Amino acid sequence: MTIRAFIVGARGPVLTPEERAFYRDADPWGFIVFKRNVESPDQLRGLTSAMREAVGRADAPVLVDQEGGRVQRLGPPHWPAYPAGRAYGRVAVNDPLVRRELARLGARLMAHDLTAVGITVDCLPVLDVPVPGAHDVIGNRAYAEDAESVAVLGRAAAEGLIAGGVLPVMKHIPGHGRAGADSHHALPVVDAPLASLEARDFLPFRVLADLPLAMSAHVVYTAIDPRRPATTSRVVLRRIVREHIGFDGLIISDDLSMNALSGTIAERARAAFAGGCDVVLHCNGDLAEMRAVAEVAPALAGKAKRRAEAALARIRHLPEPFDPVEARARLDAALAAAA
Repeated sequence: MTIRAFIVGARGPVLTPEERAFYRDADPWGFIVFKRNVESPDQLRGLTSAMREAVGRADAPVLVDQEGGRVQRLGPPHWPAYPAGRAYGRVAVNDPLVRRELARLGARLMAHDLTAVGITVDCLPVLDVPVPGAHDVIGNRAYAEDAESVAVLGRAAAEGLIAGGVLPVMKHIPGHGRAGADSHHALPVVDAPLASLEARDFLPFRVLADLPLAMSAHVVYTAIDPRRPATTSRVVLRRIVREHIGFDGLIISDDLSMNALSGTIAERARAAFAGGCDVVLHCNGDLAEMRAVAEVAPALAGKAKRRAEAALARIRHLPEPFDPVEARARLDAALAAAA
């Protein structure tokens, strides 16, 4: 089989025969799960196993958006509630390294939860830097309102995930913090000058450019490309992401079904590949749309294949020794004391 450069979801908590057949024939690189796919640990473990069995690859990545706060696909009663990223940035301590350690600990705990159910990629850390007046789609998902703190805490979260055997995906490259609209519903247009973007928005991504995976932003930056969002802009992805930021890992598009993009699903996928995305992401589980993506997705080859293989190699190890009960108690006590 030829692995193809796309990631897809499923409609419910159990694969349908049609979904199994589609996965087998189309051979997507990976999968993503949402709340609609989650009922219990045993059920979710069965679902991720079934996804991998369908493509015949035990290491096929399974992704999730597990940030904490309002973006948490695995939650109570089966999994703990985790704080939003901003909670770590707001911890009042004399030593800033304490914030870093807490952010790492929170991510390490999430990695423990995820690997237990077969999830190996988390769409975290959020490296966007909000500005006053921006849409709250990012809001407290961001670790802080200054680029330096976002970079430090984002690095800590990425380290915690990798230590637990989960790949981090930094998002939304090269920065969603200034957006005045929610890209799930409309196309955000950012008019900031390039110098401001370089000094603030791009900085956390530049600091973490050694990470293996990044998710593109469905955002137009008029100072760089006034016509296309980053996801479909060869200028943004090549000149800014690859050259200025220096990221040589795998670029995954944000969800193709979001309303920030225009055209048919197939047209959106073609535009994302043409813009420089290595892999495209389709999330809503609509089988007809997934088939349309599969029809235009190329084989995972060349640089994209190298980047994907290098990413998976980062978690081919046993997780570091870890006591989740003790770690959870330590995190809860530290956050409660800081509240």
